[in-house]
Amino acid sequence: MLQLPPAIFLMGPTASGKTDLALELARVLPCELVSVDSAMVYRGMNIGTAKPAPEVLEVFPHRLVNIRDPLESYSAADFRKDALRAMTEITAAGRIPLLVGGTMLYFKALLAGLADMPRAAPEIRQELEALATAEGVAALHRLLVEVDPESAARIHPNDPQRLVRALEVYRASGISMTDHRRHQQISRDSGTPEAPDIPYTVVQIAIAPLQRAILHQRIERRFGRMIEQGFVEEVENLRSRGDLHAGLPSMRAVGYRQVWEYLDGALEKPEMLQRGIIATRQLAKRQFTWLRSWKELHWLDSLAGDNLSHALKYVGSLTISS
Repeated sequence: MLQLPPAIFLMGPTASGKTDLALELARVLPCELVSVDSAMVYRGMNIGTAKPAPEVLEVFPHRLVNIRDPLESYSAADFRKDALRAMTEITAAGRIPLLVGGTMLYFKALLAGLADMPRAAPEIRQELEALATAEGVAALHRLLVEVDPESAARIHPNDPQRLVRALEVYRASGISMTDHRRHQQISRDSGTPEAPDIPYTVVQIAIAPLQRAILHQRIERRFGRMIEQGFVEEVENLRSRGDLHAGLPSMRAVGYRQVWEYLDGALEKPEMLQRGIIATRQLAKRQFTWLRSWKELHWLDSLAGDNLSHALKYVGSLTISS
């Protein structure tokens, strides 16, 4: 049997040191980096997404960074298509795809594929995003409980992008996301061919501080640095375009929503800072929840001094056998 080409997945919660380790790996291995981050895809969103600096990107280009305008949406299906194409090109050039980021849904979509759902309906999405802006994300969750309680139980109440998508599927088709998935499972069980697995041999590595309190401290310090580096001014520049609004997926990214509310006058600066830190901690908690159920995952402690050697050990058997 022919060996599948190798790929490396490096994941973890926000502020865990993923990018630094990815750059270390890229210095010693023939890797090319692919970003797995739902906010870094957007142009003009640099400080609040902790996007690598331009001088870093020049030396270590990241695919799937700066590929969308903040006015546009970007789905897990879009990511899977773009990532597989990028991985194919990297492999054809004789290099190893190194996918790094914290958007766990994107990693899952890449590994397991996606259920065949109705296409996005812009008018329905705009209506739901307007509702979230006017009444809060909780209103979306209440609606989803009424039409698709299983999805409502599965999706975090503070995850507007996935709540909007689940409601969009129901309103576009009259069938809940849960029922779509159930019908597709029945089809697979009856012998209907399903999509092939990802055509790579993948080593999966997660990095995070073993002590949650340490991660919280790192999140607080990083958010403070973002403010010092001009995060508020970055959001001001985005607002000044005139075509963006707080209900867009891009502007609902962690940190951007809180700064937008501050610029709207809805929050004082100390409250904006506190809410931004809390929202980032909640994001990290959701990322940990995903990772705890992940299979075949090699864990590294962010604070350890030999993470590169451990990562190379995990990657070594993969590249040698492939």
